[in-house]
Amino acid sequence: MHATVERSSSLARLKGLLTLMRPRQWVKNGFVFAPLLFTGSFLHGDAIRQVLMAALLFCVASSATYIVNDLHDIERDRRHPKKSRTRPLASGLVTPAQALVLLAILYAVLIGAWLVAPAVIVVIAGYMVLNLAYTFLLKHQPVLDIFTIAIGFVLRVYAGAMALSVPVSSWMFVTTLCLALYLAAVKRRQELAGSGSEGREVLRHYTPALIDRYAEMAATGALLFYSLFVISARPEMVVTIPLVLFGLFRYWFVVESLGGGESPTDALLSDWQLLVTVALWVGVSAWAIWPA
Repeated sequence: MHATVERSSSLARLKGLLTLMRPRQWVKNGFVFAPLLFTGSFLHGDAIRQVLMAALLFCVASSATYIVNDLHDIERDRRHPKKSRTRPLASGLVTPAQALVLLAILYAVLIGAWLVAPAVIVVIAGYMVLNLAYTFLLKHQPVLDIFTIAIGFVLRVYAGAMALSVPVSSWMFVTTLCLALYLAAVKRRQELAGSGSEGREVLRHYTPALIDRYAEMAATGALLFYSLFVISARPEMVVTIPLVLFGLFRYWFVVESLGGGESPTDALLSDWQLLVTVALWVGVSAWAIWPA
């Protein structure tokens, strides 16, 4: 009986440590693969391996930043009606000491990766420094908090480009930034609608109308710059523009009518139409770029 209890406790602790790393959020690291697709390098095994490694390292780095954030916010999370139950540290499922051990392991992996992918690690180091600034300062600064989240997505694209040793085009940079600003603005909108200013201190500075304008401006910019990029640089991908437009419309529907959007990852994974749209966009883009 005692051994069964111990085994159950160990499994619960392991599950808590895994939850602490937030593997569901690793979907965001799909942005690392953007340069692989747009450069047409997805037919080369070595390029796929390089970008896959960069994406895995970004998963390690993002998990490390989540742990730092949860350690910093543990007392606030314990007072939150939802996070006090879902966050392993706030709920007591994982102790701060255990979280620190896991964090040290993740940092060790990234330090070791310097030997095999130094250019990617430089970008990841910038991402981690940015997120440390976000955890301790920037997430309390209106507008800067949204831009900090968005820049994290841009750095993911840069990591993919560094893995392939190719430059990031201006079009890809500005399109990714606008799309990420849209997702970040919608996230703040839903947080404000769901828990008001109690959830985050910075939400006291926002109103739903203001965030809606931010989201609309960013979505318009993302569609405009993506369309200009396709028409000027990749005309064979013009058939993907309706898919992008539908994706933006559908995501806003999920946010407005179904109450999603506080977590872009959850909104994507919970809506089959969004999943199909993303899969179609990847497939059609690959088909359009495929060498003759």
